[in-house]
Amino acid sequence: MNVFYEGQVIWAQIDANMHMRHSAYADFAAQARFVMLEDYGLKPDTFIKLKIGPVLFREELFYLREVHVNDRIKVTSELTKARPDGSRFSLRQEMFRGDGVKAALINVDGAWMDLQTRKLTGLPPELCDMFMKMPRSEDYVEEIPEVAIRQ
Repeated sequence: MNVFYEGQVIWAQIDANMHMRHSAYADFAAQARFVMLEDYGLKPDTFIKLKIGPVLFREELFYLREVHVNDRIKVTSELTKARPDGSRFSLRQEMFRGDGVKAALINVDGAWMDLQTRKLTGLPPELCDMFMKMPRSEDYVEEIPEVAIRQ
């Protein structure tokens, strides 16, 4: 398992139905993504210097089981699809309760944004190399850009 976040659910993450609120699932998944990036050498300081940041086009969350206050959770992350240059990517994340039961499945599609021009961009080659070393799912697909298909 490619676990990138482990932690405890706190009272502030609980809703009126006494289980973890919907946005807390997304928060934990986002934290796991940033830990994964950092673990593979893609540190926040580097992105700040380069004025590049990740942007999500889609975040799809499937709630499978309830999670309660004080439950321990683990969040996995792996690439399911990426362009060879890492400019576009998809990730699958799974959230597990402390008892091992899968509580959620999160799928995201993203890219990189130039924070000055506010336009999509690629990663510099050295960062792309690090990004492309991240864990891949068994069903990983390398995406070929449409422009390359037309040529």
